[in-house]
Amino acid sequence: MMDVLSNIADAVEEAVRKIPDSKCRGECIGMGADGTTTSQIDKIAENTVLAYIQKNKIPLNVLSEEIGFVDNGWRETLVLDPVDGTSNAIAGIPLYTVSMAVGTKSLSDIHTAYLRNLATGDVITAEKGKGAYKNGHRIRVRKADMEDLFLMIYLGNGAHSASFSLAKRVKSSRALGCASLEMVLVAEGEADGFVMHTDRYSRAVRIVDIAASALVLREAGGEIYDLEGNVLDMGFDIGCRSSFIAFGDRRVYDFIARLKSDISGSPRYGISVNTKVPEAKEYTRRVMKALEGCDYILDKAIADEFDMKGFPVEEMKVDIMITIGGDGTILRTFMKNKAPLIGINAGGVGFLAEVSAKDIEEGIRRLRNGEYIVEERSKLSSWYEGEYLAEAVNEAVVHTDSIAKIRHFRVYVNDKLMTDVRADGIMVSTPTGSTCYAMSLGAPLIDPRVNAVVVVPMAAYKFSSRPFVVPADAKITVEAVMDSGCLLVVDGQEEYEIKGKTRIDFIRSPDTVRFIKFNTDFYSKVREKLVNSL
Repeated sequence: MMDVLSNIADAVEEAVRKIPDSKCRGECIGMGADGTTTSQIDKIAENTVLAYIQKNKIPLNVLSEEIGFVDNGWRETLVLDPVDGTSNAIAGIPLYTVSMAVGTKSLSDIHTAYLRNLATGDVITAEKGKGAYKNGHRIRVRKADMEDLFLMIYLGNGAHSASFSLAKRVKSSRALGCASLEMVLVAEGEADGFVMHTDRYSRAVRIVDIAASALVLREAGGEIYDLEGNVLDMGFDIGCRSSFIAFGDRRVYDFIARLKSDISGSPRYGISVNTKVPEAKEYTRRVMKALEGCDYILDKAIADEFDMKGFPVEEMKVDIMITIGGDGTILRTFMKNKAPLIGINAGGVGFLAEVSAKDIEEGIRRLRNGEYIVEERSKLSSWYEGEYLAEAVNEAVVHTDSIAKIRHFRVYVNDKLMTDVRADGIMVSTPTGSTCYAMSLGAPLIDPRVNAVVVVPMAAYKFSSRPFVVPADAKITVEAVMDSGCLLVVDGQEEYEIKGKTRIDFIRSPDTVRFIKFNTDFYSKVREKLVNSL
């Protein structure tokens, strides 16, 4: 089996080498099975592996980052990350691998692992019970010097605040953007541990990321625990993700575990306010009083009202954001800040807000006590003439730039024509936005847990032009057929001019937004806000 994996890596290395430049490597060509964008280099590498297995009749199923599970009818499965460290590959940083492991059902039964650094040619292998090797030489973890710890720590945009605190407690730390190689550094005794702790489930690792390197580490004498102290095991499921602590010396895990409550600390709150709300200052005063004893900061506009120091929303480094205003305030805040958010409704319907103005004190009490859940919602990204424009939480709308002037649109789903329509505009809405503008245009309400988007013609000339619900991972293209201008409006906040005879692409963003909820279900909110309120 090891020879087969080596031959596959040869084929991948040759295919990747043929990609002419970094721009081609990084070209976005769709969405992967895991819900993240697929780059050219990822797809070329994956296609190379699939073609090799098919051509040579290798008796393996495949579980891969981009295509998901391919059932070839065999007992064993190749767990594949075609390119781990894609961003490094695109940037020309020599830290990216093809990562392959073979097993049946879960991380615990993987018996063969093969990694190759596609930039340097280094090969790391392991077979269960036979040790781990780099370029043919046996590798082992090291005994940690607890006064001089060197940790690999994930510090990306989904990193938990505790990770940054941990980085300050150790002698040295690094984040390389390639989980397989970061794990290998622990296995070969160059680092003491690798910590992946994220407060965003969508940013945690999948089994394809660490299937091979986990066996390498374990065969080198190390181990991997989840954050609760259990030996990490993950099923062959592309949708399953986990945070973890990998280590070579058990004392490293004990050190991190002892710090757990300390480094987590109390959250820092940010308060973002729509100062146009008549009672904005009073509501803010009540929130600050309810947060007494906590660490919090204000956005600049409301801070000026209190003669306090404030910060632009995009510069507020906080763990939790509290907004005071309506749904527009929430959307504006999400455009500038990625912190989990809870809204206090000081506007109209306030469908996205969780707390009413009369319940501020009770809402903040529950927030401080941790009596909430964090709900992730998908976003929609917009691309125009090769340029990224903005991401929508609710919807993106392409409409005429002239009052009472109809436009001609063609809408494509994955480059196949869906509809040809004359209308005032076309809306592409997320499930979150289905209870807003899309609803007023006659589109269906969509439970946020449904993986879909809805495409809605606006004031269409033909009565037969109806909304379409399409898969969330589809690429939706809106073509402005006429030589007349349009506008793209994202979440009612950002506006862009669109020339006639051009196209705009919409795809699901790899990022999400996070709403803090008090276990209020979607259907009761619909009844309260949309049905019984009128």
